[in-house]
Amino acid sequence: MFEIRLGPNGEIHLQGRFDATQVEKAFEIFNQISETTTIDFNDLDYISSAGLSVLLKTQKRLKSEGHELILKNLNRHIREIFKYAGFDLIFKIE
Repeated sequence: MFEIRLGPNGEIHLQGRFDATQVEKAFEIFNQISETTTIDFNDLDYISSAGLSVLLKTQKRLKSEGHELILKNLNRHIREIFKYAGFDLIFKIE
């Protein structure tokens, strides 16, 4: 199961498993982001390469407009995935 929701301060909360079956659902939200936005991974258990691709495409688009995604509350496993993929150099991770 995967859930994506907007928080009270404009942050985006991810929950469950973000894999290829959820890309279309995620793009519906991520394509609407037009300014620097925080993505809260607190309840995310898993992210696949397809999920990483959604984040990367969004980050590239935002960077070209002078904005970015800020990622927070990554669990140890997801943080390691980001490090191995070199995404810790692309994203601001809190």
